[in-house]
Amino acid sequence: MRVFSSSRLLVAAFALASASARMECPGSKAFIHAKAMVRSQVFGTCSEVMAEMEARVAGQFNKWHDPHNNGTYTLLQSSASKLEFSRLTGNEKYTDLLTFTFQRMSGNTCYISGCSESQVFSIRDYSTNFCNLYNLFCNKGEGCHPVLHDLRNSETSVTSSIGAGKDKDECLQVRRRLFML
Repeated sequence: MRVFSSSRLLVAAFALASASARMECPGSKAFIHAKAMVRSQVFGTCSEVMAEMEARVAGQFNKWHDPHNNGTYTLLQSSASKLEFSRLTGNEKYTDLLTFTFQRMSGNTCYISGCSESQVFSIRDYSTNFCNLYNLFCNKGEGCHPVLHDLRNSETSVTSSIGAGKDKDECLQVRRRLFML
């Protein structure tokens, strides 16, 4: 008889959830465009994760700001297991679309899948699409400023199109500039 430890069962459950979680991307009118996809386990309920993302967007310029070049997020659509956003770059030239899906795991753990796509021709994005996603769920320990819930996370995969970056240091540009002054 084979006995499995609780950590092995948790890993197996997480692998199963990872395989079954849907990755939804918003699409782009541009045939060639930059794109990033993130899958992460967040240690909190999906309701808490979604509420934190919505609070960051609702609190822009007052309670929270986009640390990646001060862009502007807009909540486009919300359902029980999905959030859709747009993000206008700080220079107001480009708009990216983002989709997050949320899947409850055992206990107080939420599995999120996020996808961000540029809406114009682009190849190199200086990690913008990755940061569009990351900055909505990162925590204090990573240098971010939560509004409601400081939730730990563990990214399980980060993929990006050729030329698109995935550098976390690029995500905190506004904060870095403030400390350099």
